[in-house]
Amino acid sequence: MRITVDALIKAPVEVVWDAYTNPKEIVHWNFASDDWCCPSSTVDLRVGGRFSSRMEAKDGSMGFDFAGTYTKVEPNQLLEYQFGDRVAEIGFNSEEGGVRVVVSFDPETENPIEMQQMGWQAILNNFAAHVSKK
Repeated sequence: MRITVDALIKAPVEVVWDAYTNPKEIVHWNFASDDWCCPSSTVDLRVGGRFSSRMEAKDGSMGFDFAGTYTKVEPNQLLEYQFGDRVAEIGFNSEEGGVRVVVSFDPETENPIEMQQMGWQAILNNFAAHVSKK
């Protein structure tokens, strides 16, 4: 089973791609709620390259590194990566009105599917809001 979330971003695909893959941009949107933050991010955007984003509660009570390895990079179109034993795919699909970003990923087994879907959708919604300010 895979979980899929999506959002329509009203911006050119080059702007959307850069905001999704640029560590200087990622720190502004890569968290699910306002009480969390992303203080650091690194990206080696190539097949075999690694990425890592630090996600932390603003009160310092918890945090984790979300990291993986890119398995496919098609600029302005598609990203695929492996994180642990799971896989994610992000499509950047141009359509009238902007770019539909579609994120599909293998769920983990510790949390309910609905919770995972809501969390990833919240992050994608933050991404959309960030890009709309550009």
